[in-house]
Amino acid sequence: MIEIRQLEKKYVMGKDPQGAPNVVYALKGASLKIEDGEFVAIMGPSGSGKSTLMHILGLLDTPDSGSYLLNGKEVSALKEDELAVSRREAIGFIFQQFNLLPRMNALENVALPLLYSEKQLNTEKGKPPLEQVGLTPRAHHRPNELSGGQQQRVAIARALVNKPRMILADEPTGNLDSASEKEIMGILNQLNESGITIVIVTHEEEIGHQAHRLIRMRDGQIVSDEKTAHWKPRPPKQAPPLENLKPGKGKPLAEAWEYFHQGFKTLLANKIRTGLSMLGILIGVAAVVAMLALGRGAQKAIEAQLASLGSNLLVLRSGGMRVGGVSQGAGSVARLTTEDAAEIKDKVPGVSRTAPIVNGRGQITFLNKNWSTPQVLGVTPAYAQMHASEPDVGRFFSEDENLKRLRVAVIGRTIIRELFGEQNPIGEMIKVNKVNFQVIGILPEKGATGFRDQDDIVVIPVLTAMHRVFGKTYVDSIDIEAASASDTDTVQEASLKLMQSRHRIPVSQSDDAFQIRNMADIQAALSESSKTMGALLASIAAISLLVGGIGIMNIMLVSVTERTREIGLRKAIGAKRWDILSQFLAESIVISAVGGLIGILLGWGITVVLSKVAGWTTSISPSSVVMSFFFSASIGVIFGIYPARKASLLRPIDALRYE
Repeated sequence: MIEIRQLEKKYVMGKDPQGAPNVVYALKGASLKIEDGEFVAIMGPSGSGKSTLMHILGLLDTPDSGSYLLNGKEVSALKEDELAVSRREAIGFIFQQFNLLPRMNALENVALPLLYSEKQLNTEKGKPPLEQVGLTPRAHHRPNELSGGQQQRVAIARALVNKPRMILADEPTGNLDSASEKEIMGILNQLNESGITIVIVTHEEEIGHQAHRLIRMRDGQIVSDEKTAHWKPRPPKQAPPLENLKPGKGKPLAEAWEYFHQGFKTLLANKIRTGLSMLGILIGVAAVVAMLALGRGAQKAIEAQLASLGSNLLVLRSGGMRVGGVSQGAGSVARLTTEDAAEIKDKVPGVSRTAPIVNGRGQITFLNKNWSTPQVLGVTPAYAQMHASEPDVGRFFSEDENLKRLRVAVIGRTIIRELFGEQNPIGEMIKVNKVNFQVIGILPEKGATGFRDQDDIVVIPVLTAMHRVFGKTYVDSIDIEAASASDTDTVQEASLKLMQSRHRIPVSQSDDAFQIRNMADIQAALSESSKTMGALLASIAAISLLVGGIGIMNIMLVSVTERTREIGLRKAIGAKRWDILSQFLAESIVISAVGGLIGILLGWGITVVLSKVAGWTTSISPSSVVMSFFFSASIGVIFGIYPARKASLLRPIDALRYE
């Protein structure tokens, strides 16, 4: 089964006084042959090389030179992952320190090698080996609930779960009392009787003489190889070559799920540290969700407010420039009139509606209550359609009521709240600047911005406002609605030319006599500003995610250091580099994904509080939630790769020796 020829293993331990490398030989020309079914003990003083020989036989270490044939295959030059496959298929390990994972019960510890040979932690297959060592009643006890002898029996059952042809035991009774020692040696003898090759390393003469062959070492060399009184001749048996041993193949999804399941269990074993690791991601995701919700809510609020202003809307105003001309008189200001509005509608192609407007402040009174409003508008009936201001209670005034200069009014919700409370205002009489008006309609609620309450408004007929309230012979502005967005530029240019012609504006003063504002441009600018602000808020919040990712990397690096011996154990029982990398990467993804989910819930809670308490408009989009979650998960991948790779590159023998 085993044949080694002239194995050498050396270490450079500093330099001698002359500056030459100081070379120490752990193995020096060791040659040995072990047949299938033998029970061999290796003895020697400390530093004799017996542990180094054991590690090379167990494929945990590689020699510097020499040949090692295992079942006819040269393994001394195999790569690490190839050694891992050979270990899990042919060799079972029993360690002096037991090396049981404290967060797993006895049955799970026994089944651990199956995670790498069959790609799943099959506890059903772990039951027979556990029964074989007499520990079925303690299957669900954790290592700290077992005695030393029981822990070593669990380690033996773990070595048997993959049905190896050879068991290597490093001081298997070194930490046990005499009663437990007899139990373990009895089990090893039974396993040898069943045909399994046993190789143990021991300091104890009594243990060594229970084997069938006793090999003694000194200074890295085999000095004796003798048969003991227990030696029995065994018929030669041809073991199948390692090439024919195929590792179990699992389903990729099942394998990934197993890694994540193991990651959950590992992280739950360190709840406080895991929680602190999640905190950075949690805060980052919550901030991203809340900031995006605020930005999107602000954008929607702006869009709603702009929609209330009207679509394809142009606002024509007097420029305030004093001009000469017949219609105004020398040195007067060019003023707009209701006739100008009618002319624009009739003579400018592409205009669907016009609405002349006068505005001013007003003192509104009802019975013994009064309210000062900054918005008393005099308009024509077309204003209602242009500004989405059709009353949801009552009606808007008609063109006939405007021409007759009737005193009728449509009021906003703020006026109702301040003057009427719960009372229905329809049909009631109010005073606007001491002029009586009858309320005939209630405007739809439009909300408030930081500088203007759109519901604090009284709308009256424009001719009534001009002649009975404000005493004006002109209008302050004319709203012009283009038939489509594509017509706004031509309508704007044609309207200016018409006004300049009607008011006989000199060419030298044509640029300043009238002004037109395109509300579409204002809407686009405000929307773009809102998007920019939302992106800025999200970027600031994303910094928290970056900080959280650095925290995950730091914690995972600490975890790699703390679990170095565990990594060595996993590699000893057959884990490849990819298995270790996947395990640690899964743990970092679990931290970031769970933190992301909690962060999404926290972010949603923050938006609800801001909406209810502060009255801010918020809007959570599914895309922002999905983006935040996958971004947090990717943070786990990005910042988990380095610690996971560092763990995967550890040599099994170095990891097992780590203190």
